[in-house]
Amino acid sequence: MEDNHCWHCGQAADLSLFCRFCNHLQEPVLDYYRFFGFPRTFHLDTPELERRFYSLSRQLHPDLFFRAMSRERQYSLEATALLNDAYRTLRDPVLRAEYLLKQLGEEPDPHRREAAPPELLEEVFELNEAIEELRQGDASTRPRLEQAHRKFLALRQEADRALDELYCRHDSTGDAAVLREIRVALDRRRYLHSLIQQIEKELAP
Repeated sequence: MEDNHCWHCGQAADLSLFCRFCNHLQEPVLDYYRFFGFPRTFHLDTPELERRFYSLSRQLHPDLFFRAMSRERQYSLEATALLNDAYRTLRDPVLRAEYLLKQLGEEPDPHRREAAPPELLEEVFELNEAIEELRQGDASTRPRLEQAHRKFLALRQEADRALDELYCRHDSTGDAAVLREIRVALDRRRYLHSLIQQIEKELAP
C-alpha cells in the first residue's frame, strides 16, 4: 500500500510532487500519466503536455536542490530522469498507446508480433524476393521495391486512422474489449513500420 504522507513533515502528500504543507519534493510516482497529472487516455493534449514538461523541468532541475537534504537531491535526480522518459513516451502516439496498453494489462503476444499478418503474406514474400535480387546486383528490382514502399506507406496511414478511431472509442467508453482490438491493430502497424524501414534501408544510396 502506498504511503501518501510527506517524508519530511508527515502530512498527507496527496500524491503530488511537492508537499503542499512544507513544499519539499516527494518521491516521484512511476506512472507516467499520474506524474504529468493526465487521465489515462489514448489521446492527450500534446501542447499541454509540452507546457507541463517545461514547467516541471524548471522545478525539478538538480541545480535547484544543490543545498537540499540528500534524500531530496536523490528525488530530484529520479524525477528528472522520469520526466524525460515519460515525456518521450507520452508525446509519441504509438509509444503512448504501447505504454497505456501495458498499464491496463494488455500485454503483447511475442509470437504474433513477429509474424506477418495473414493478409500481407504474399506481399512480404514478394518483397523478400525483390530485396534478395537487389542485393545480388539486379538493379531492375528497384522499381518493385519503390512500389512496395508506397503501398506499405499507404497501409501504415490506414492503420494510423484505424487506431485513432479505436482510441476514441476506448477514451469515450472505457470498454476493455476495445483494448484487444487496439493491441492487434498496433501489432499490425508495428509490422508495417518495420517493413518500411527495411525497404528504405535497401533503397538508400
